[in-house]
Amino acid sequence: MAFRLITLNVNGIRSAATKGFIDWAEASAADCMGLQEVKAQAEDLAGRFDRIAGLAGHFHLAQKKGYSGVGLYTRKAPSEVVVGWGSKEFDAEGRWVETRFDSARRKLSLISCYFPSGSSGEERQAAKFRFLAGMHKHLMKLKAEREFILVGDINIAHHEIDLRNWKGNLKNSGFLPEERAWMTALLAGGLVDVFRTLNDQPDQYTWWSNRGQARAKNVGWRIDYHLATPGLAAKARQAQIYTAQRFSDHAPLTIDYDFTL
Repeated sequence: MAFRLITLNVNGIRSAATKGFIDWAEASAADCMGLQEVKAQAEDLAGRFDRIAGLAGHFHLAQKKGYSGVGLYTRKAPSEVVVGWGSKEFDAEGRWVETRFDSARRKLSLISCYFPSGSSGEERQAAKFRFLAGMHKHLMKLKAEREFILVGDINIAHHEIDLRNWKGNLKNSGFLPEERAWMTALLAGGLVDVFRTLNDQPDQYTWWSNRGQARAKNVGWRIDYHLATPGLAAKARQAQIYTAQRFSDHAPLTIDYDFTL
């Protein structure tokens, strides 16, 4: 039985809603949907975005207004919700919400996560490297304890195939050698880039700059992921990047899995 899991950086949930996102979500038949950069506070979500498409929302919101924030919408009620990943520095920024679906036969988590961008300057790039170091340890520990799929905006294009203008971005945040090496190490540690198990073709992007007609020319980056433990990754059956409508500078990534919660 298919389990449909969607991820999208909405770049402001209220903004995305004005561009048709809610109607699209209603028609998407998702069982779970992870959103990043919701850019909202609890009072903005209440009664309007706390449920979408029949799914109940769980959130980790930033203390700073109009900044970051992640949501995870689930059809089935989780056995536990974990807000934040235990980082003193980054939990104030609203970057991790985890829903656990535990039973006698397995421990399983679905996670929506938003990795920092380092593109605004050296200070934020240094913060991004601190985030990556802590997150690697956290994900390896989690992998030893339970199955999971993490969806989100990772803000890293792993290989040359994952962005159009790779030669021009070798020294830019998102494609730095250290960031790519981090992703390589994460996958070597046993996690799986699920999309690439289903689609090995070039020109498969999930984010485009708002400058220079990048989206019209498909000059993009693949920085939105499903990262899964091997057993769940092996159950992936089909993937789609939805580009027919534009809800934000990112596109939704949908993957269907052959399992149920």
